[in-house]
Amino acid sequence: MRVALAQVITGRDLDGNLRILEENARRAKEGGAGLVVFPEAMMRAFGNSLLDIAEPLDGPWAARVRELAKELELVIVAGMFTPGTPSESGKARVRNTLLATGPGVEASYDKIHLFDAFGFAESDTVEPGTDPVTFDAGGLTFGLATCYDIRFPALFTENARRGAVVNIVSASWGSGPGKAEQWQLLARARAVDTTTFVLACGQGDPATQGVETKGTAPTGVGYSAVVSPFGQVLESLEGEPGLIFADLDATVVQEARQKLPVLANRRDF
Repeated sequence: MRVALAQVITGRDLDGNLRILEENARRAKEGGAGLVVFPEAMMRAFGNSLLDIAEPLDGPWAARVRELAKELELVIVAGMFTPGTPSESGKARVRNTLLATGPGVEASYDKIHLFDAFGFAESDTVEPGTDPVTFDAGGLTFGLATCYDIRFPALFTENARRGAVVNIVSASWGSGPGKAEQWQLLARARAVDTTTFVLACGQGDPATQGVETKGTAPTGVGYSAVVSPFGQVLESLEGEPGLIFADLDATVVQEARQKLPVLANRRDF
């Protein structure tokens, strides 16, 4: 199956972000992809209000993505925000959701591990998810994860236990000293941990477009990559927006698991 990763930079405007999604989805289809991955916060960039734009999975934003996926006969994975339940203190919250939709595919994943780190508190406004999610497309099983999830190997292992041969990570990674290097390292580590392909798709770095960001909101650093089950970077980008393609073959995962049976050898403590 040919896949594409669209490293883009979103903003505040929902319609504008949809136009970015549509443009890149069409380019992915033209390039022969059967699935295209977009970053976290595709609906609206972090650093903007989220409560006022969160909508259910059958709302207009998701419906437009769904219509586009149907038109192009292409599976689209993209980050959006759905309504959450109030916190115990009564504070309104959203869910940080990955929508996966396309031919034979309709799934969604709510980010489990919230980014309460490096001076940012995602849990102030976001309700955590509770369940791993996988889906099948093009003869492959995909697992879903979002940004900070990449620091927690157990989620990726559980996805693999459920049959995933590919783990998708959509992100809007926070910038800072060493952060891009950590993102790259973690993507490769999760691939080796689970002998799966990892599709690590992040928001591009706004600074590459002359956009100065303020505050602690994670707005992206780029460095999206396709990683093999042995941790080899097959395709990658730097900070600028771009689109990359890769051909995924389940037999590569089977061969890796024969040579390096870490899932079979794993012990729970």
